[in-house]
Amino acid sequence: MNKFGIIVAAGMLVAASVTSGALAQAADAGAGKALWDGSQTQCRACHGNAGEGAFGPALAGRGLSAAEFRQAVRKPWGIMPAFTEDQVSDSDLANFAAYFAGLSKAAEVAPWRVPMPDDAKLGQKTAIALGCAQCHGATMDVARGIFGGTALGFAQFRDLVYDHVVAMPKLGIAEGNTPGQRLHMGNYSRLRISDQQLKTIYDWTKNDLGFRPFLEARLTADERSGSDGAAYTLKLENSGFKGKGPAAQDLTVAILLPAGVSVIHAAGDGYKGVHADAMAKADVAEWHLAALPPAEERSFTLTLSSPVQPGALKGSLRWSKPAPKTGAKFDSMNVTLR
Repeated sequence: MNKFGIIVAAGMLVAASVTSGALAQAADAGAGKALWDGSQTQCRACHGNAGEGAFGPALAGRGLSAAEFRQAVRKPWGIMPAFTEDQVSDSDLANFAAYFAGLSKAAEVAPWRVPMPDDAKLGQKTAIALGCAQCHGATMDVARGIFGGTALGFAQFRDLVYDHVVAMPKLGIAEGNTPGQRLHMGNYSRLRISDQQLKTIYDWTKNDLGFRPFLEARLTADERSGSDGAAYTLKLENSGFKGKGPAAQDLTVAILLPAGVSVIHAAGDGYKGVHADAMAKADVAEWHLAALPPAEERSFTLTLSSPVQPGALKGSLRWSKPAPKTGAKFDSMNVTLR
């Protein structure tokens, strides 16, 4: 190397050291914990709620530096997907490193979020073994809704796995996020997850379980709440593409009322009133819709006798068609006030 090359290399090394040092000094453990615990990332689904390890390796108490975190996230060694700067920035990763450096190493790793059932079919075994189910659940419910709502073919599914950060926005579905928020999933390596493994998962979701309508529900507290009661709105949308996705048919919306809380007023198509639910051991406000076609939405409102804390007001959506190909005679999803 000539003299000029040595000077340039030395300059680059100094710049890298300064950048790494600046990130370390600016790291905020509190911000790292907030991002880890919040809804903008799902890292804990594999690494444990407090980084104690589960499907993925433990992070707490290992003393990983910001540079080591960056290497593991940008160029992971195992089957973990790679995440871009837009999804999790270098400063975010430095904050994670600071947060986990302040934690003690856990005595035991946590169990897998989704364990392997003894009677699992090959498609489910593959989804669980590769980590897909740790975020998407044992039966990939939300993913199957996206697949059904967009009439997703295998080629598109493959692109969503290998080039997620490009393919997902092109699909035109916000992945449960509001526009502008970071995507939760990274890009998987073709060298570590094969096309055949992906085909096995895809065929299982389509042929064994069946695709679903892509229903999204958001239960929120209204600003109009006042002395005359606490108001809440459930917005239900079939986010499937018109002409592609299926309608949800014979659909029941049920909101469980916390003990001591009554309904002052309710509105929305198909309201059936309040009744006692023996299984839930609670009163339930219920609506019924004959169908909710793709690209349509409905709103249901409740005014309750007193305010309810997030997590205490919850309910479910249930529809009979299209029904699952195996198991229950109807399909369902849960909804919670957040």
